[in-house]
Amino acid sequence: MVGFKPADVPPTATVKLVGAGTAACIADLFTFPLDTAKVRLQIQGETKGTTSTGPGLQYRGVFGTITTMVRTEGPLSLYNGLVAGLQRQMSFASVRVGLYDSVKQFYAQGSEHVGIGSRILAGCTTGAMAVAVAQPTDVVKVRFQAQVGTAGVSKRYSGTIDAYKTIARQEGLCGLWKGTGPNITRNAIVNCSELVTYDLIKDLLIKSTLLTDDLPCHFTSAFGAGFCTTVVASPVDVVKTRYMNSSKGQYGSALDCALAMLTKEGPKAFYKGFMPSFLRLGSWNVVMFVTYEQLKRGMMLALQNWGSPQ
Repeated sequence: MVGFKPADVPPTATVKLVGAGTAACIADLFTFPLDTAKVRLQIQGETKGTTSTGPGLQYRGVFGTITTMVRTEGPLSLYNGLVAGLQRQMSFASVRVGLYDSVKQFYAQGSEHVGIGSRILAGCTTGAMAVAVAQPTDVVKVRFQAQVGTAGVSKRYSGTIDAYKTIARQEGLCGLWKGTGPNITRNAIVNCSELVTYDLIKDLLIKSTLLTDDLPCHFTSAFGAGFCTTVVASPVDVVKTRYMNSSKGQYGSALDCALAMLTKEGPKAFYKGFMPSFLRLGSWNVVMFVTYEQLKRGMMLALQNWGSPQ
């Protein structure tokens, strides 16, 4: 048996919320450069004079993008927007992941057998709730990741707080919730693909006795969830990134952004950054879910030891 054993007492809602947010932050620290590379690839081609195939193409592939950024902007550019990213995960993942089990049981009405319908509804619900809470942090994170810090070019924002203030001043408070529609759509898809797939694979592996409820099971389930999520959610993710990063008036709506991508760059534009998305989501899911499972068990063990008489 590797890691903490399953706790005798199920984890409380508070343990799940704190554990999910913390695990997501740890996963972000490991995978943030891949996420930044994904954003750069997704927005490439929307600026004038740059096409997806023309000579103005700046980034080529995951590691080519990372190498180019390190060479032209320095290694720290890979972590542009990290502060907002961690703020996002603490508010976002704690809701969408931490509340998933509770909402799933609510839809299942206490039944021991939880159907796929209840799981999907729970994923959609917690995903939408998380976006409502964390959207401003997501907007700032994307803006920072898209910000090119070449010499002689003034940066769009000088810091995280400045980004929040500048967006609110120039675009109004609605600017901080820009892209909420596509983000809710994306996160309903991502949450269902990610959490439901992880949940189903994990249950299948345990019930078939192929693996026990331990690290190998969590790793396998998380990797499968990451792949499924990338395939399903990439088109919405690209549109969300483009729309959230756009200047005021560039696109009339998220749908207008999607149509502009389709007409100017073709259907393949919706899968721009697929490889970094998969590398990022696959590795992020593995780190997050494995850490989350261990944090839940470790925190419950600590609470039990703290509460037991000496």
